[in-house]
Amino acid sequence: MNWQRHLEDYRNYLEFERAMSPNSIHSYVFDVEKLQSFLSVNDIKCSPSNIDHDTIKTFVYEISKLVNARSQARIISGLRNFFDHIVLEGYREENPVKRIAIPKIGRKLPETLTTTEIDKMINAVGLKTRHHLRNAALLETIYSCGLRVSELINLKFSDLFFQEDFIKIVGKGNKTRLVPVAKTTKEAIENYKKIDRKRLHPDEASADFVFLNQSGKPMTRAMVFTIVRQAASLIGLSKKVSPHTFRHSFATHLLENGADLRAIQQMLGHESITTTEVYTHVDQSHLRKVVDQYHPREKRKNLKG
Repeated sequence: MNWQRHLEDYRNYLEFERAMSPNSIHSYVFDVEKLQSFLSVNDIKCSPSNIDHDTIKTFVYEISKLVNARSQARIISGLRNFFDHIVLEGYREENPVKRIAIPKIGRKLPETLTTTEIDKMINAVGLKTRHHLRNAALLETIYSCGLRVSELINLKFSDLFFQEDFIKIVGKGNKTRLVPVAKTTKEAIENYKKIDRKRLHPDEASADFVFLNQSGKPMTRAMVFTIVRQAASLIGLSKKVSPHTFRHSFATHLLENGADLRAIQQMLGHESITTTEVYTHVDQSHLRKVVDQYHPREKRKNLKG
């Protein structure tokens, strides 16, 4: 069985058994294709079932000259996953990547926006862009609900339960969750629906999608990135901003205002609480206030004062 047939089998496994998104599948497959390209360039004849540890170790050494430690770690992890599948399917007995160490990388803290910056960006797109009602509603939704880009562009009217103040989100692995929706967000979506969206004439396949482009088709990831960057540019923001920055800000602002980490985990759709814990990077002044308010010795000292 050659590389292409193994890759096709792997792609089907990721899609149908792991229920991964197209973007995740592409990333996992692309990591294996890097290895395949290395073998081809160096005229190394082997298949996934017989490639050895030393060959993969040489590939990892060479790739480390071209990418940073974070990318290198992701590639090794992707290859481990691929060869785990090869072992699972019975094509080999041991994963050749198992003993290859993943480089240690520091946890990268997410960039966040202040509430003032978010307000300015939403106001700017709501006044100065062509599809101002749609763009304002889009930023309101991605921030107030902490959505991933894929979740935003796939949001449907049938997922909106405004009377109950919730929206249904289909996240990674087709897992659904309910996320509270704010009054301002509901109003922004309703205004967009009644005015801006009413001018469009989507076909039957697109009619249920909330956010559409000017052709009446569901928006793409690239369009959302463009709208966010345009909003940052309109207010002269120097920070590197992406749609994910709004998701990070959603979680950080909730945590800073006393929200429970478990509740934030549920709203973000994180499978593990460890993933959510990255948001505990709140500023020192907030942590000082928490100690002052809740630590028993500090409380006694304040009472005496």
